[in-house]
Amino acid sequence: FQYSALTKSAAMPDLKAECKRWEDGTLKRTIERSPERKPTFTTESGIPVKALYTPLDLAGSDYHADLGFPGEFPYTRGVYPSMYRGQLWTMRQYAGFGSAEETNKRFRYLLEQGSTGLSIAFDLPTQLGLDSDDPRAEGAVGRVGVAVDSLADMEAIFEGIPLDRVSTSMTINATAPILLAMYIAVGERQGVSATQLTGTTQNDILKEFIARGTYIFPPAPSIKLALDIVEYCLAGVPRWNTMNIAGYHIREAGADAVQELAFTLADAICYIEQAQARGLAVDDFAPRLSYSLGCFRDLFEEVAKFRAARRLFARIMKDRFGAKDPRSCLFRTFSGSCGSTLVSQQPLNNAVRVTLHALMGALGGHQAIHTACWDEAYAIPSEEAATLALRTQQILAHESGIANTIDPLAGSYYVESLTSEIETRAAAYLEKIDAMGGMLRAIESGYISREIQNSSIRYQKAVDSGETVIVGLNRYRDEEEQNEADLDLFQIDPAVEQHQRASVVTLRAKRHSGEVDASLAALDAAIEGNQNVMPAVIRSVKAYATVGEISQVMRRRWGEYRGPVQL
Repeated sequence: FQYSALTKSAAMPDLKAECKRWEDGTLKRTIERSPERKPTFTTESGIPVKALYTPLDLAGSDYHADLGFPGEFPYTRGVYPSMYRGQLWTMRQYAGFGSAEETNKRFRYLLEQGSTGLSIAFDLPTQLGLDSDDPRAEGAVGRVGVAVDSLADMEAIFEGIPLDRVSTSMTINATAPILLAMYIAVGERQGVSATQLTGTTQNDILKEFIARGTYIFPPAPSIKLALDIVEYCLAGVPRWNTMNIAGYHIREAGADAVQELAFTLADAICYIEQAQARGLAVDDFAPRLSYSLGCFRDLFEEVAKFRAARRLFARIMKDRFGAKDPRSCLFRTFSGSCGSTLVSQQPLNNAVRVTLHALMGALGGHQAIHTACWDEAYAIPSEEAATLALRTQQILAHESGIANTIDPLAGSYYVESLTSEIETRAAAYLEKIDAMGGMLRAIESGYISREIQNSSIRYQKAVDSGETVIVGLNRYRDEEEQNEADLDLFQIDPAVEQHQRASVVTLRAKRHSGEVDASLAALDAAIEGNQNVMPAVIRSVKAYATVGEISQVMRRRWGEYRGPVQL
């Protein structure tokens, strides 16, 4: 900014006087005739928004220190030098439902339509380490994702999909070691070495304690399992993104943009410190960490959040952790449509919302983007809706011009001011969390949950009062709302659960029980000896031990966690 004639010190006093003249004269007269729509304007995180931004709002900024160039510290303008001019973002469509065979068909279809990456949704029993025939899984099998009980299911999911040609993201946390072990085993059966596999396991258990609740074990062994993947993949699966630290779910739980960023970075700091305590060097593992942030409603705030994230993270890695490898400072991100922004009233409007989400992600410089589908407010997306969501990204990439230049909103007085403000507010949260003793202490004390809860209540009150407008929900409603029965929605076949339960029973009868027992005993011994469990888990899945059986060994050793009740 300092190189611009607009911000030369001699010109700044004149500009300040001119702004005052405009505000007291031209603007004031207009407002007296036609008042502004609201007494105050703010972003969704409560950051005040002025009527006009000028170079005065960038006073004190330094281009080289605060922006720099793409692919160079502090990475505000992008983590790679050429960004989308070299390679477009990966277009991942989140998919997975019912049986492995059904999910395989959807994956093949999406790849044929031009999807450049796969993203697997697992059902709740799989996420919670329960087999499909477990009584606790009844009614949930294949409902919000695909049911995976054993290696046989993972083999069916990727039948005919060569793992050396696709990148796969797996939204899995507590049972991430088991699902990654299955993916490695599928690759071996295809003749694909683990060193060739590319993709991501979410593997971020802290945000489960904060936001989602699909944890199994207490925090300490849960973090150990997450770091077992990080450690094992250093040599075993070197191209794998070992952990995707996901602020997305924190946002979906009710956090605002500043909290989402701050708590994501606090989680990252916790993992990095724990990995260092384990003896891992930061420059060995940090380059394979990745991140996920949500795309909500306020386009400019979201873009500023993404840019602030890169800058703040790079400074943390350099100053706090002494990272020397530039790759350790890269805040590589996967963004997606926040499902909570989709509404069932006038559902086709969601296609417009999803377009804005994709635009936020692209303008914000993400490495991979997921677009939700217009019918997700009702059900698992139909094939037609999934295609439209993918086409939305493709049209933006090829027809809008946004991928032709790097960081196109850079230099906007508003965006740069907002970027700095979000960074400042997120850094203040980090200081407060450090003063509490770190993120684990902040989580255990209930502080993080209370902050998110209070933000969620504020947002809901604004919606209920009409201060926050949601088209079709609290304003511009149709007198006759569309009936769900009139929509062509995807339906899960109720026979899927019966089929999956029967398949597990058949699997147990056909496999070599001695190999299963020996592999589970080896896993138990690894846990007792505080060893990395990944080799033992890989052995177990190759013997066709089930997710539930492997998880049960861990349950017996570590117990199940019951979070504190928030009053």
